[in-house]
Amino acid sequence: MTSPSFPALTDNAPPPADPSRMALPQGMRERWRTTVDARALVLVTLILLALGVSVLFSASIFEPLKRDRDASAMFLRQLRSAGLGVVAFMIAAKVDVERYRKLAWPGVLLAVVLLVAVFLPGMSAHGGSRRALLSNSLQPGELTKLAVCIWVPMLIVRKGELIRTFAHGVRPFIVVIGGLAGLVALEPDYSTAAMYVALTGLLLFVGGARLHHLALASLLAIPAGGIAYASSGYVRERVQAWVERDERTAAADVPEAAQQQRQSLIAIGSGGLLGVGLAEGNQQRQWLPLPYNDFIAAVIGEELGFIGLAGVTVLFTLYGWLGFRIARHARTPFQRLVAIGLTSTIVITALVHIGVAIELLPNTGLTLPFVSYGGSNLALSLLMTGILVNIGSVRERVWMAPAADPMLSPAR
Repeated sequence: MTSPSFPALTDNAPPPADPSRMALPQGMRERWRTTVDARALVLVTLILLALGVSVLFSASIFEPLKRDRDASAMFLRQLRSAGLGVVAFMIAAKVDVERYRKLAWPGVLLAVVLLVAVFLPGMSAHGGSRRALLSNSLQPGELTKLAVCIWVPMLIVRKGELIRTFAHGVRPFIVVIGGLAGLVALEPDYSTAAMYVALTGLLLFVGGARLHHLALASLLAIPAGGIAYASSGYVRERVQAWVERDERTAAADVPEAAQQQRQSLIAIGSGGLLGVGLAEGNQQRQWLPLPYNDFIAAVIGEELGFIGLAGVTVLFTLYGWLGFRIARHARTPFQRLVAIGLTSTIVITALVHIGVAIELLPNTGLTLPFVSYGGSNLALSLLMTGILVNIGSVRERVWMAPAADPMLSPAR
């Protein structure tokens, strides 16, 4: 099966006329018709959202009790975030993605302002890091993912053939994305910073950048990774705990940084094939740190078993397949790159989270989209899905009969 043809990656040609600004004949209306892929993506998202809310209730019930709060406090807050996310999804699904081109640069500038704001005096720190605003309800690092997914495709399309040069093609991305990653790394949040870099590299590769230019740019990331490893104690502890996991023989031998992954494996092992039952798990009873966030996949493994955790993995794999199908049939090159970026952000984050839970990867601190606790993460994931649905939709014009006047008497 051959790939569909796309217009050249250039902005030299005049943009197509926006149908929404053209006068329509009387009786004609415009609407978005979702394709089969987009509808299937909505179904997968709803399943993940329903599963996430159910598991979160069990995983978060003990955390508020430690602070003398209602046991359902975190659950109710997540429900509010889900409601806001659904509204954002519905709006994004009906807004033409091409309009986001004009918001690419303002989005990056807003991201810089928010990332700097977390370091202002008076901003609270949580767990030794500064990552959130507005009483920990807004995480600029999460919102910046969306800015990257819009800005990078916009600039790739604008540069056209210049993307195959280093000075005019790749270097601007190194400067801007490197700056955003640097601000996030100062929080510190090295996993999110690495996500920006990896996502940009993927989009540049798809957009036509030369491999040896990307390889040269990746060399610049090696010193940054070395500095992060040398200067951050918790990064060293996590990496060393993961490397030395085969040498641990007793609980006393486990360093503090490895306690989460050890308890995660105990939780998943306790679940067996079918799990112990929803809300029947024990690891979230103060045994597994952050069961509602960084290690919620372990709670799924304990309560729903291997079948449940494998099912979640299949759902995210299906999400990625549908997202890339939507990208393949996108209306413009810009939308194709945006769809690839959004899909990759969701799927990579999910697979890394699950990989950490089963100790396939070192602890990264990445949450599970649609499932983990966090308003910014949940709302952003739903917003990204709404944008994907719009890319997977077709604008069509239909003739509609005028509505009957209720004040007129029926004909006799």
